[in-house]
Amino acid sequence: MGCLGNIIWFIFGGFIGGVTWLLAGILWCITIVGIPIGLQCFKLAGLSFWPFGKDVVYSTSSVSFLVNILWLIFSGFWLAVGHCISGIILCVTIIGIPFGMQSFKLAKLALMPFGAQVVAIR
Repeated sequence: MGCLGNIIWFIFGGFIGGVTWLLAGILWCITIVGIPIGLQCFKLAGLSFWPFGKDVVYSTSSVSFLVNILWLIFSGFWLAVGHCISGIILCVTIIGIPFGMQSFKLAKLALMPFGAQVVAIR
């Protein structure tokens, strides 16, 4: 079911979500200081392209907290808003609810991407 969900997700919105993460990563990589942030964006773009069968595990540290604040100010807010709007639109129909939930998972990740690890669900 995860493979089918990923294919449908990619066709109906996952591609656009993944491209926004890639664009954010490219913008961060323009500066030398932003390269670690850009690399994290590239990792999370993969999750945005294919979110089914994966989960996000959060850990806390003071460094990730500081980088998350910087991220939120410059990029995270707008990515989260886009994923929330997508999630609301997808949850209008019963069939779209699983896809909306994935979009909300990505919205939370857009607010706090640092200190987060993507793990496969088995």
